[in-house]
Amino acid sequence: QVQVVESGGGLVQAGGSLRLSCTSSRLSFGGYAMGWFRQAPGKEREGVSYISRSGLTTLYADAVKGRFTVSRDRAKNTVYLQMDSLKPEDTAMYYCAADFLAGEWWNTRAYSYWGQGTQVTVSS
Repeated sequence: QVQVVESGGGLVQAGGSLRLSCTSSRLSFGGYAMGWFRQAPGKEREGVSYISRSGLTTLYADAVKGRFTVSRDRAKNTVYLQMDSLKPEDTAMYYCAADFLAGEWWNTRAYSYWGQGTQVTVSS
């Protein structure tokens, strides 16, 4: 069973930082473009960030641009999402998505594998 695992979520005050990690014991992320998504209660899942297989291309949703940074470490088979200057509106379950297939990077249907998510809560 393919398993993608996110970690690093938690409770933080507004203005603080968190770093999310995404890894797998079965998938080799090096061959995949990856995405980060989030879903707040009562809202649809939305794309947060994308990183290409090479890592040379990174894309961000307007709401997080300039505050979040996506990166990957091939040796550790891990993708990261560094989140700085966090705001209460960033509160959501954050998901890692692996194996971007085609189309818009923010489309949930464009990815093959998903993790179970890690909760991020930002207090005001």
